Amino acid sequence: MRKVQYQIYVIELSKRVFTENAKFRAANPQFNGVLECLYVGMTSKTPKERFIQHKTGHRNKKGYKISSSIVEKYGSYLRPSLYNHIDPVNSRQEALKIEKLLALELRRKRYAVWFN
Repeated sequence: MRKVQYQIYVIELSKRVFTENAKFRAANPQFNGVLECLYVGMTSKTPKERFIQHKTGHRNKKGYKISSSIVEKYGSYLRPSLYNHIDPVNSRQEALKIEKLLALELRRKRYAVWFN
């Protein structure tokens, strides 16, 4: 059986998300409008497969939506230069920790960032 590996990925969002989504705006008081708006996530799929799931409003076998509505509406494209340096990990918990650390690091650099 194949061991599941998790990858971190970053998607650039349209800057409209900052003006149109109050929760996104409230989560990013450091944003000055210069850099991009981003979504940071983790996946057991490839980042490209996961991006497609987000954009198509993917649902799991039980019918639950497993895509981000922010990415579905505002997602533009993957930003591999912001995540290619991060190696895949074998634990979902480790991936979630790295996702959060990367998101907070990007916020410190004054990007506007959404993550789960």
